[in-house]
Amino acid sequence: MSLFGKLKNRLLKTSSKLDEGLEAIVKDTTQETAPVSLQDEAVLPIVETPDVQAPELADSQDDVAETVVDQAPEPVIHVTIAPVVEDPEPSKPGLLGRMLGRKASPTAARRVLDDEMLEELEELLISSDMGVETSMRVTAAMAEGRFGKKLSAQEIKELMAREIARIMEPVAKPLPIYQKTPQVVLVVGVNGSGKTTTIGKLASQFRAAGKSVVIAAGDTFRAAAVEQLQVWGERAGVPVLTAPEGSDPASLAFDAMTEAQNIGADLLMIDTAGRLQNRADLMEELSKIVRVIQKKDPSAPHNTLLVLDATTGQNALNQVEVFQKLADVSGLVMTKLDGTAKGGVLVSLADKFGLPIHAIGMGEQIDDLVPFDPEDFAAALMGLEE
Repeated sequence: MSLFGKLKNRLLKTSSKLDEGLEAIVKDTTQETAPVSLQDEAVLPIVETPDVQAPELADSQDDVAETVVDQAPEPVIHVTIAPVVEDPEPSKPGLLGRMLGRKASPTAARRVLDDEMLEELEELLISSDMGVETSMRVTAAMAEGRFGKKLSAQEIKELMAREIARIMEPVAKPLPIYQKTPQVVLVVGVNGSGKTTTIGKLASQFRAAGKSVVIAAGDTFRAAAVEQLQVWGERAGVPVLTAPEGSDPASLAFDAMTEAQNIGADLLMIDTAGRLQNRADLMEELSKIVRVIQKKDPSAPHNTLLVLDATTGQNALNQVEVFQKLADVSGLVMTKLDGTAKGGVLVSLADKFGLPIHAIGMGEQIDDLVPFDPEDFAAALMGLEE
């Protein structure tokens, strides 16, 4: 299965929710037929003939009419004119549609893009945790030059995907590698966000790319985290530096920098204990780790990765704000996109903070941490085909 195929399968919950919502919105009014009022009737006088025959009806939808013969002294025909449903010419596919070689079906249900529909689209995006401001920005961009036109669900999905990709294009950046050795990568995040697994996957991938990597198990308060890193270290052939349970993590970080310098490692990845952003004591401990690291190298840490759990939804924005103040976050990794219908939060993060998104995690396997591609992500989020 291609990388896009995996991404689409993992974002199935979000894309299904958006797809169902879009179909419901577009069909909201297109399937309704307005009742015929008295004003819709027209009386057409005709010349009396011995045998009055109702005119034949045309086959096309535009000429649909019901003819009734009245037996009045002066024969007339009452023609009840049904509402005419226009069959607009198929609209040209959007940019993404042209890229994917698809055309909108001329028989697909369509609805006029008006204020009411834009509000419904905003609510749909908000429900996928894209945030109010970002949702309004996406729908406003969609409406430019298209307001008042009829669109199908497929066309709306393509337009949304294009606008989402445009927002996320500037933040799609791989983790930078510097000449400075060891390059210190500090990994932070709240409890259960997937920091330990992310470190193991990144270390394995860098090792496979020919880089020498050292891992420091800085979560000295949780034995399971240390054991998990040791398992990943064995898989990747990467040394893992540990300290007794309950030791000072800042001291371990300092010793790990010394060791990484002695062996000439390219990268030192430092794990940290999971912290809740509302625990001031734990956050202060993180600040201490940064201060100690800088005693060894004033330019360190060279990267501070914040690992975010996609299932937390809009709470991820609060986490970014807090960790930015304490640890000067330089980039993001979003995990657990396979377990949520709230994948839109990544769009909101990109729009609000503009921080580089280095990778996204979609499972437990080593190849489930992949570089972030905005076009693939947007297409998969909207349920489009590769």
